[in-house]
Amino acid sequence: MTRIYTRTGDHGETGLFGGARVSKDHPRVRAYGTIDELNAVLGLARAAGPSQEIDAILERLQHQLFDLGAELATPDAASRAGGHVTRATPERVAALERDIDRFEDRLPPLRQFVLPGGTPAASALHHARTVARRAERAIVRLASNEALNPELLKYVNRLSDLLFVLARAANHAAGQAEPTWTPSG
Repeated sequence: MTRIYTRTGDHGETGLFGGARVSKDHPRVRAYGTIDELNAVLGLARAAGPSQEIDAILERLQHQLFDLGAELATPDAASRAGGHVTRATPERVAALERDIDRFEDRLPPLRQFVLPGGTPAASALHHARTVARRAERAIVRLASNEALNPELLKYVNRLSDLLFVLARAANHAAGQAEPTWTPSG
């Protein structure tokens, strides 16, 4: 890439891997765009200063989200034509589950719903969790019209769970009490 601008999207279309052109509001573009937004929010979470352990996980996740975005930006026809795309895999889903279990084992059990908040890092992780859920909904919509790797949905579902646990862990590590929901009434 020599320049950031190409002018090819000036009329509301964008290019996918493999050369196909689609509208910028195409469900595929929404899905990988939301993954990109999630990656940016993870960058904010990292800038908020979580523990080194959490930061290392977030960096790994950022790299994996680039992989997911590339997979989502590659229609099956382009993938079959020989374009190599790192795919969401059962191994990556299992790694997320191991991270969830490791952090949950260190946290007090949940007795109430947790309000998003606490430390800046925890707050950013809660924000990331909600963007992950939106990405999940965008992938579900895309999958209703196109065949997708089923591991994509599993990965993003587990990722949202991990981000919730990491938000709790960030508060816990900082000695910050978790804000909890009290029903209005």
